[in-house]
Amino acid sequence: ITHDIHANVESVKKAVKLSRELLGDGEVQKARPIVANLASEIVIETDNLPMATYPAAIKSAARLVDSGKIDEAKAELARALNTLVVTQVVLPLPVLRAEAAIAKAEKLAETDKRDAKQNEELSTLLSSVRTEIELAQILGYGKKEDFKPIFDQVKSIEQKSAGGKSGNGWFDELKTRIQKLF
Repeated sequence: ITHDIHANVESVKKAVKLSRELLGDGEVQKARPIVANLASEIVIETDNLPMATYPAAIKSAARLVDSGKIDEAKAELARALNTLVVTQVVLPLPVLRAEAAIAKAEKLAETDKRDAKQNEELSTLLSSVRTEIELAQILGYGKKEDFKPIFDQVKSIEQKSAGGKSGNGWFDELKTRIQKLF
């Protein structure tokens, strides 16, 4: 399941502020549609059969079918299916986008003697990383204080790569911090 918000950082900030104001005023129903749209994520749902009970339910339903008790067998199977365990994994899209931009930026930052076009692309990619991480922060995909070191790392990389300078390992700390957070 994919939910994505198609808005810039400032628009999302305004929506968050408005929803908080409405909730603070007790206007839950007015805030609900705003909050419902404040997501940018892929949700992967996995349905699991509880193997401890499911085989026994199948055997029981089979015996009921053999006895001609079809309705009872259906009810037994329905009960077994109601025991499905659904697990969810949420992948924030801004983080995935930031990671993709980081991968491209890292290759460029390691390139010796970048030309002006490559320097501009690197700058654009690092700006994109910052924007996507800021969006993840605003949407609540982590605690506010956890994001400062990430922003600091992006700034550090911008400084290190300024003027066409290149190097290796500049992105290691950034990637580690993002993985720990998400």
